[in-house]
Amino acid sequence: QVQLVESGGGLVQAGGSLRLSCVASGRTFSSYAMGWFRQAPGKEREFVAAISWSGAGTLIADSVKGRFAISRDNAVNTVYLQMNSLKPEDTAVYYCAARNSAYPSTYAGNYDYWGQGTQVTVSS
Repeated sequence: QVQLVESGGGLVQAGGSLRLSCVASGRTFSSYAMGWFRQAPGKEREFVAAISWSGAGTLIADSVKGRFAISRDNAVNTVYLQMNSLKPEDTAVYYCAARNSAYPSTYAGNYDYWGQGTQVTVSS
């Protein structure tokens, strides 16, 4: 069992930056691939970024490529999402997810555990 707690969301002006954190419970964090997804009001949940268990492999959605970066620190059971040059269309609830596999995935159905989400609001 893995429990995930996100933090770092908030209100920011367009062009600003935020860093989201997701802390995982359990001693097997390093064996899980991790992902970030987001869901805006009235829209389906969409993939943002994912990272392999080692951190060597990453996947980034085209909509955020060049602006967002994912990283992890297995020593403190934490995965991060650095978000730069934020746009109003990035406004959403951001969810952290863990997959019981070494390899990241863009498909939400491949993830086994989910956090409660953190709200990110970007004003124009």
